[in-house]
Amino acid sequence: MKKALFFFLALWSCAPVLTAQTIQPPDQLYGPLFKTVQLSGIFRDNKTFVDAVPKEDPKQVMAQYLAAGQPKDSAALRAFVQAHFLLPDSIAVPPAFNGHETSVTAHINHLWNVLQRDTTHALPYSSLLNLPYPYIVPGGRFREIYYWDSYFTMLGLEESGRFTIIDNMIKNFAYLLTRYGHIPNGNRNYFLSRSQPPFFSLMLDILAKHKGDSIYTAYLPVLEKEYAYWMDKTAPTKHVVKMPDGSLLNRYYDQDNIPRQEAYKEDVAVAKLTPYKDIYRELRSAAESGWDFSSRWFRNTKDLHTIRVTSFVPVDLNALLFHLENTLARAHQLAGHTQKAAQYKLLAARRQRSLEKYCWSAAAGWYVDYDLLSQRPGTALTLAGMYPLFTKAASKTHITIIQQQINQKFLKAGGVTTTLKNTGEQWDAPNGWAPLQWVTIAGLENYGASALAKKIAERWVALNIQVYHNTGKLMEKYNVMDLQLVAGGGEYPTQDGFGWTNGVLLKLLQQYRINAER
Repeated sequence: MKKALFFFLALWSCAPVLTAQTIQPPDQLYGPLFKTVQLSGIFRDNKTFVDAVPKEDPKQVMAQYLAAGQPKDSAALRAFVQAHFLLPDSIAVPPAFNGHETSVTAHINHLWNVLQRDTTHALPYSSLLNLPYPYIVPGGRFREIYYWDSYFTMLGLEESGRFTIIDNMIKNFAYLLTRYGHIPNGNRNYFLSRSQPPFFSLMLDILAKHKGDSIYTAYLPVLEKEYAYWMDKTAPTKHVVKMPDGSLLNRYYDQDNIPRQEAYKEDVAVAKLTPYKDIYRELRSAAESGWDFSSRWFRNTKDLHTIRVTSFVPVDLNALLFHLENTLARAHQLAGHTQKAAQYKLLAARRQRSLEKYCWSAAAGWYVDYDLLSQRPGTALTLAGMYPLFTKAASKTHITIIQQQINQKFLKAGGVTTTLKNTGEQWDAPNGWAPLQWVTIAGLENYGASALAKKIAERWVALNIQVYHNTGKLMEKYNVMDLQLVAGGGEYPTQDGFGWTNGVLLKLLQQYRINAER
C-alpha cells in the first residue's frame, strides 16, 4: 500500500492549487428568490438560474430583493435576475459545414477543442466545483464534467490520440473522490447528494492500455474510496441492500429528498400528482442512475409519479460494481497485497452469483432489475440487461437466448432501442443512446456474438452519419425506430455536441472499419 500511496501522491505534485469555495447550493443561498425564479418559468430551463453567478455577495442580492418586494410580474423578475447575475450560455457548437461539407471525423476532432474546459477556478458563489485539470464537457446545457458520460467520451478521445486529456479527466475524478468522498453526478454543488453509474474503474482500463498496469496501483487509494462510497462504508448512503439469502447487492439512492435544483419546477409538478412522501428522492435517484426518466422505474409502466427507483436492485449498477471489485483485486495483486486481492476476488464472485440468482429472468430470457417489493425479478426488459455481458459477469449459457431477444425485440433500423415501451420519456423507445449501443455491442463481442454486434454498430453509425449529413450536428440521443423523426422526451430539448455520441461513433468507425463518408 505504501508504494500505491507514493504513486497517488505523485499525481498531485504538479496539480494547480485550488482556492476554497462555498458548497452552499443555490436554494440555500437565495431561499425565496430561488423558489420564485424556478417556479416562474422566466427561463425555459431550470438549469439556467442554478448555473448563474451572482455579481455581488448573495446576502446583498437577497437584501435588495427583499427590500424591493417581490417583483410584480415575470418581466420585472427577469430584469432583477439579469441585473444581479451573470447568466450562462449554452455551449455554442460551430456549424459543421463552412462552404463545403466537413467529414464527421474531422468535425469531432475539432469539437474536442470546443468542448474542452481548462482548470476550473470557479467564481465566488458559483455552483461550479473547482477542478485542477482540463476536461471535456458533453455540450449544450451541460457545461460541466459528467461522471458516466466521460467514460464514453474517452472512447473517442482514445481514438483521437488525446491521452493527456483522458489522464487529466481521471485525475479530476480522483480529486473529486478525495475531496468529497465520491464522484458527484457532475462538478456542481447541487449534484453533491448523488453519484452516477460507477465507471471510474473502466476509465482506468483505457488509461492502462497506454500507461501500463502501474495505473491500477497509482489509483488504488481512490478505487477504495469509490468502493467505500457505494458499500456505505464511509457514510450511511443506503446504497447497500441485503437480499433474501443474506447476500449484498446495491441500488441507486440519492441522499436528498427535495426537488432537484436544476429541475425544480418539473419535480414540484410531479409531486403534486402523488402523496408519496419520498417522491423527490425517487426522482433524484433516477438521476443517479443516468436513466432520468424511464418506464424501467415506474410501478404502472407509464406514469412518472409512480417512479420507485430505490425499490429496485439495478442490474447495471451491480454489473459495474462487479468490475470495480475485480479491478480492486487486480490492483491489490499488482501492489503485492495477496490477501486483499483474494478478498476482492471473493466479493466479485459472490456478486456474480447474486446477480445470476436475482437478476436473471429465465421466463423473460433477459437480465432485469430485481424488484424488492414483489421479491422477484422485474418485468421490464431494457438495455440495462446487457451490462452483465459488458463487464463479463453473465453466464455463457445465456448468449443464444439474449441474441434472439435482441434480434426479435430490441434491434431496429437505427440500432437498439433503450426499452420496449414508448412512454414519452427519453430513456424509453423509440430512443437510442450512444452509451447503451456501446454496452450492447461490447457485451455481445465479449460473448462471441460478433456478427450481431457488427450489425448494431453499422446501423447506429449509419443513423449518426445520416443525421450529421442532414443537419451538421451530432446529437445527444436518436430515434432508432423511425429514421425520419428526431428523438423526443425529456425535460429539455435534445442537445447538440455531443460528448458520448462523438466518443462512441469514433470508436465504432475504427473498430468495424466503417467508411463514415459513404
